[in-house]
Amino acid sequence: MPFSVVLTDDAANDLEEIHEFIATHDSLHRAEAWLASIERVFNRLSDSPNHGTYPRELLALGIREYRQVHFKPYRIIYRVMKKKVYVFLITDGRRDMRALLERRLFDTN
Repeated sequence: MPFSVVLTDDAANDLEEIHEFIATHDSLHRAEAWLASIERVFNRLSDSPNHGTYPRELLALGIREYRQVHFKPYRIIYRVMKKKVYVFLITDGRRDMRALLERRLFDTN
């Protein structure tokens, strides 16, 4: 039985911002294709949520509750709880991930 994939408000905003960026700086067609591709990633997470790796920034802190999948150049950070996959972050992996993860996952503003 597949897991349900739930985007947090922050992750939903990430999705919208990336889509808008691609549509503005490339084309709406490419933005829609990107959205379809990321939907396939979510479907794979639904079927196999534990196949992702542990984010190295969190693993260095001994935190193993979160996983990630790469959708180059993006990273999708999520956590599996019961029969749900909660997506917390969708971002360009070239960003300062440590600061972003601290802010998003641990609310250190």
